[in-house]
Amino acid sequence: MAKVVIVGFGTRGDVAPLIGVGVRLREAGHEVVLTAPSEFAELVAACGLRWLPFDIYVAPSNELDGKGRVQLGMELLTPAGLLATGRGLLDTLRDEDADILLLSPYGEFAGHALAEARGIPSMGVRLQPVSTTADHAPAMLTSLSAGRLGNRAIGYLTAAAIDRIYASTVAGLRDHLGLPRVSAADLRRRRTAAEWPILHGYSHHIAPRPADWRPGLEVVGYWWPPRPEGWQPPPEVVSFLEAGPPPVFVGFGSLNMSKAEAARLSELVPRALRIAGVRGVVQAGWAGLNVESDSVITLGDIPHDWLFERVSAVIHACGAGIAAAGLRAGVPAITIPASGTDQPFWAKRLRVLGVSAATLSRRRLTAERLAEAIDSALTDPTYRAAAERLAAEIAAEDGAAEVVAAVERLTQ
Repeated sequence: MAKVVIVGFGTRGDVAPLIGVGVRLREAGHEVVLTAPSEFAELVAACGLRWLPFDIYVAPSNELDGKGRVQLGMELLTPAGLLATGRGLLDTLRDEDADILLLSPYGEFAGHALAEARGIPSMGVRLQPVSTTADHAPAMLTSLSAGRLGNRAIGYLTAAAIDRIYASTVAGLRDHLGLPRVSAADLRRRRTAAEWPILHGYSHHIAPRPADWRPGLEVVGYWWPPRPEGWQPPPEVVSFLEAGPPPVFVGFGSLNMSKAEAARLSELVPRALRIAGVRGVVQAGWAGLNVESDSVITLGDIPHDWLFERVSAVIHACGAGIAAAGLRAGVPAITIPASGTDQPFWAKRLRVLGVSAATLSRRRLTAERLAEAIDSALTDPTYRAAAERLAAEIAAEDGAAEVVAAVERLTQ
């Protein structure tokens, strides 16, 4: 039995798959500790894991609109913010022994140094393809292709830029741990030469593993978020779902937007649903969407695996987690991605695979355009057929089992 520390960060879509990995590791007999922002403490505990704080941003509140959260996020990417975050993670794990560290991307800059200082193995756990390849640019940058040579150039330049951003932080953390000074670029080259393992928690049916990736970079299948132990659906939600035909889901998750934009969408969405002649389930999310009528219900947090089996289509921003949940349920999608994230990458993949009826711009979104997309998603049978085929292929995979096997190889 190994003691595994999983370094999680970010929004629910980032953290929930790692909780799923942690539960599977625990079921395999390993001791598991998960670091995550404080807002996930109850969720981690409800899934039977031990939680430690790793707060890299201020949780959403009514006092901050989208612009305020973006500004806070930018401050965390300054050298001072990165160093403080890295020191915070090291302080959190100072008295926590481990046999292996599983590092999500934002935990890598401190986690690599900690694993080296303790002489223990580590492994990357990622939800997006960001390593250099000719197939596409890093998923967090763009969905556009610059051609095979251009894509590789963008990948190399992105890696070099990240090394420059992290340079002083990495040096400070290594000093703090008593490690010799090595540049971030040299450390990256060492990890590449050593074929440092990075497992990607999505399906190769959705984004195939590039043939030009180095050994050690693997696409293993989705890591499904678990439901909290003893969870039951709210009675009012069950009553709404049973009162009519399957509704259309609408949600923007942890997307940052202004209060004015949230108010605009809260008015636009029910109008689009009325035009399309369908019922709706709206998830409030960080934006605080609030839509109530006889044909629309607004929800807070709810397991998407339960809800999406009961809807006719899903409309979302297309982050990795919610895109995966829609694919798992085998329902058509309409995507409204935000630039500067992985959302356009996944939105493009869903469109290419024939699951998405439309990719819409939130800035230019109108009730009429959204209603037209809803009508297409529900009346063109090719979208549901593609979604159901992919759902069957995904169901045959077990991404979490691959993580368990890798942990056991590295710790034996």
